[in-house]
Amino acid sequence: MGTNLTPILKSKEISLEKLKNKRLIIDAYNTLYQYLSSIRQRDGTLLMNSKGNVTSHLSGLYFRTINMMKKGMKIAFCFDGESPELKKEEKKKRKKRKEKAKEKYEKAKAEHDIFAMRKYAARTSKLTYQMVAESKELISAMGLPVVQAPSEAEAQAAYMVSRGEFFGIITQDTDALLFGSTRIVKNLTISRKRKKRNAMGYETINPEIIELSENLNQLGLDQDQLIVLSMLVGTDFNPGGIKGIGPKTGLKLLKKYNKDFEKIFKESEWDKFFEYSWKKVFDLIKNMPVTDDYSLEWKNIDKQKIIEILIKKNEFSEKRVLNQIKKLVKKQKQKGLNEWF
Repeated sequence: MGTNLTPILKSKEISLEKLKNKRLIIDAYNTLYQYLSSIRQRDGTLLMNSKGNVTSHLSGLYFRTINMMKKGMKIAFCFDGESPELKKEEKKKRKKRKEKAKEKYEKAKAEHDIFAMRKYAARTSKLTYQMVAESKELISAMGLPVVQAPSEAEAQAAYMVSRGEFFGIITQDTDALLFGSTRIVKNLTISRKRKKRNAMGYETINPEIIELSENLNQLGLDQDQLIVLSMLVGTDFNPGGIKGIGPKTGLKLLKKYNKDFEKIFKESEWDKFFEYSWKKVFDLIKNMPVTDDYSLEWKNIDKQKIIEILIKKNEFSEKRVLNQIKKLVKKQKQKGLNEWF
């Protein structure tokens, strides 16, 4: 789901040490798309094995998850289920954007523009059923729980966080807050170094935490008002939001009308932009389907299964893969298995 509330949300850096022994659940699709977009060769080509099967997602999933585990975090993954009907419009828009990016990529390729090739190739990322199945298999081999959401993974993960089963959701999106997640943790699954914008060199990206209650208090909003604000700005269920309304303007409308949502959407001319009622979107976000049918069991890493998936099937470096397992097992022995699992 996508809504841009970042400009008005307060986040703060958090050390890896403070996340030690914390249960954290990852929005799987969000993270796998990150890996497909960022883990590529210089010209934008995805990492592949000799058979032409994509391995970028597996590389990110394995090495970056292992790093979090070595830091003492207890990780689980939540996968999307069936998309709501209202999300189909956003999916169509995403498909069109990818088609345009593909055209620009081909043009850049013809012109041998390596920089542009990588830029546009990253925007064509597609997560297939095979990639999802491979990811679930690898996650299980790493001894981590896989949770299948009936619909939106963020809603399911938020439900589990709100029940106290997890400390927070690992995601780059702020949308989980709309579903009631008490906190989200950013920048754990991305590269810790990135190029500075409009400048030479690199900058370090540190983990950040966003607390729901802290932000609601700061903004003077309750949960329902936060949902309304996101709808004004735009969500996956009303793509683009209301033209001309950003987070700050939306906040002014909420201050003006408080909880009289009818007046807010009348003044913002919702009906001019959407053929369906604002109540339909609001109710969907408030009542997104979740389930209690899941198991949270952390197991020992299955070394042989990982060798089969990464080394034998996908031709990963044996030295790199086994070295990570060795380091993780060493950490587990130092801490004692009871503290980890």
